[in-house]
Amino acid sequence: MSRRKPAKPQKPSLWRRINPFAWIWRNKWKLGFTGLAVLVVYGLYLDALIQDKFSGKKWEVPAQVYARAMTLFEGQRLKAQEVVEELQLLGYREVKQADRSGEFSRHGQRLRIYRRAFDFADGAQPVMPVELEFGNDRLRRIRVIHNQARQDSLRLEPWLVTRLTPQTKEDRMLVSLEDVPEPLIDMLLLVEDQGFYEHFGISPVGIARALMANIAAGRTVQGGSTLTQQLVKNFFLTRERSLTRKAREAMMALVIELRYSKDEILQAYLNEVYLGQNGANAVHGFGLASYFYFNRPLQELTIPQLATLVGMVKGPSYYHPQRHPERAIERRNLVLKIAFDNLNIRAERYQDWVNRPLMLSRGSVHADKQHPAFIDRVRRELNQVLPNPESQTAGVRIFTTLDPLAQRRAEQVMSRGLNQVERQRGNGPLQGAMVVSDIRSGEIRALVGGKDADFNGFNRALDAQRSIGSVVKPAVYLTALEQDQHYHLASILEDEPVKLRSSQGKVWQPQNYDKTFRGPVTLLEALVNSLNVPTVKLGMALGIDRVADTLQRLGVERKIPHYPAITLGAIELSPIEVNQFYQTIANEGRKEPLHSINAVVGAHNQVLYRHQQMGRQQASPQATYLLNYAMHKVAEEGTASSLASQFPGLNLAGKTGTTDDYRDSWYSGFDLNNLVTVWMGRDDNQPINMTGSSGALKLYTNYLKATHPKPLSRRFPDGLGIAQFNPDTGLPVMQGCPDSLSLPAVLDSLPPRQACHTVHKAPPKDEPPEEKSFWEQLFGS
Repeated sequence: MSRRKPAKPQKPSLWRRINPFAWIWRNKWKLGFTGLAVLVVYGLYLDALIQDKFSGKKWEVPAQVYARAMTLFEGQRLKAQEVVEELQLLGYREVKQADRSGEFSRHGQRLRIYRRAFDFADGAQPVMPVELEFGNDRLRRIRVIHNQARQDSLRLEPWLVTRLTPQTKEDRMLVSLEDVPEPLIDMLLLVEDQGFYEHFGISPVGIARALMANIAAGRTVQGGSTLTQQLVKNFFLTRERSLTRKAREAMMALVIELRYSKDEILQAYLNEVYLGQNGANAVHGFGLASYFYFNRPLQELTIPQLATLVGMVKGPSYYHPQRHPERAIERRNLVLKIAFDNLNIRAERYQDWVNRPLMLSRGSVHADKQHPAFIDRVRRELNQVLPNPESQTAGVRIFTTLDPLAQRRAEQVMSRGLNQVERQRGNGPLQGAMVVSDIRSGEIRALVGGKDADFNGFNRALDAQRSIGSVVKPAVYLTALEQDQHYHLASILEDEPVKLRSSQGKVWQPQNYDKTFRGPVTLLEALVNSLNVPTVKLGMALGIDRVADTLQRLGVERKIPHYPAITLGAIELSPIEVNQFYQTIANEGRKEPLHSINAVVGAHNQVLYRHQQMGRQQASPQATYLLNYAMHKVAEEGTASSLASQFPGLNLAGKTGTTDDYRDSWYSGFDLNNLVTVWMGRDDNQPINMTGSSGALKLYTNYLKATHPKPLSRRFPDGLGIAQFNPDTGLPVMQGCPDSLSLPAVLDSLPPRQACHTVHKAPPKDEPPEEKSFWEQLFGS
């Protein structure tokens, strides 16, 4: 029996050998496990990425810069209108009867205010309804409405000046979910994600619902992405449009939903959503948008205002309410219609809402680069008190000394005043600077660095070093008045020609403004009329070293040249340096360092820095009172006498200043509370042909007209009284003598009083030895 040969195995066909589906089918379990492993690993990677961003420091929150808080107290010199102006700045709404936070009402001489809550550096203050009663330009009574209790003082919340944004240029004001009005959340979910609390990050039903709604409306009225997907897109991903990015978005949304609660996701969305642009900075979150568009907290917005913000989510640029109000109203009304269809809203209320205007704030609050000159000072001071850059951001709150109303008015006065002078006189490109400070505390209330208040560049208030001219003279006269055994306001000075020769043979012969000499004049007359020659001779008799020492005691920190010309202001200082030494004079000899920051509070309400008052008595209170009396006479009958006619009864004080060749015009003056220093000139140091009276004084006058100055009145310090003086000799005489001068004086330091008709020659004063050269005077040899 023959054996059969075994059949040869058949080779698979080419198709079967290369068929991918067959290969996949044969390896389906391996591929499945491999894919699952890759998905798990990628999911873990995404989870770690999300946790790092979501659970940690989600946002680099900007530092918030606040103005000073307006403090009210019983008996304060204050008009009701001043408080109203502050409330309007803070975004309070005037109503018939204030009964909600952020409202006020007027009732004759009474103001009813529902003061907002606020967290200060020294603790939180609650919401409080109060009534203020005014009379005779004073705040007479502060009363808490609900229990009728009287209060000695009341503090309003400070105005938010600006926000120091990080390099990301993202700006936001964080809100907690419990602080967000329910209508905002209701409208947001109805328009953007109706199934938010049911889905797991992605919603096929929501996509289908949005598609049907858009088809029915003939345009896009609802989005298909969930709030979680929108959060992922804004938080983690780019604007790229691709299936890969969409898949990653969906997966990250699922991971977030698994990791976090719905409330956590919703709160993150409320703080992250992009809602517009503020210059170079992006406005993120409903908290900041509420202030940016309506200048009030989110909790105080009306339903239509909340609907405006919800409508902007779809397209912040397209529906920008300031640039495209018609589009914004149409979109807002659509949001209100969706709310009306789904919520229990009465028809008449809905009709009232859709007929309302947008009610935006006037202008752009918290504008980018607002008040740059003052903020420049804040940044410099911040670098000193908190040198670590990281501690200057991270959500810190900086409480400054700025008076926002004073700042705005100072900026307007500077810009309008310089432009007007240029048009009228053709002086070329004029520039100027202004510093306003609180006399008692040294707090800087306003600071203007140039004609263009919005220019964030050279800050003339801080950095322009200019000759100060006659504004130096009070330091010379204070030096004399502190020697009360030898000098008083009626002391006789000689207004006669004087020559001083330097070691190089150069002769300096100072002249008065009018090129005339008056002979004997009183010390008071010499200062009131800003006479140069008696001032130089007085300074030389006192000693240049003593005058320089007085300037440094008053607050000038730079090195002062010791030569005779400093008695007429041959020293270069910035406006803020002039303001500092005048602050000491105005504050009765007590120096308080000028500052712009009162406190810095960290993100967790820990106090990082608090300013401590470091005032020191740097000059005699009696001598500074006499000097201030003389400076009051300057504003009443001297080089600044125009103030007396403009503000009768206000009792202002100050000093004009003019430099050689009329290159610089200065004025420093004060009322009861505030000291103002004004400088005018040109950046190229060319003459402007204006004196202190015709230039800087006019800007100061316009500033006072725009504000609420208070009458300057002070009590005599111990040892001072009124004495009578012979105007020819400067010696004290008996009371009742005809033609005598009645002046304040340190009574115990005066020589015995003379009879009315006894004429005595004034005791000789040590005159500067004319044989000494300029350089000998400089080095004191």
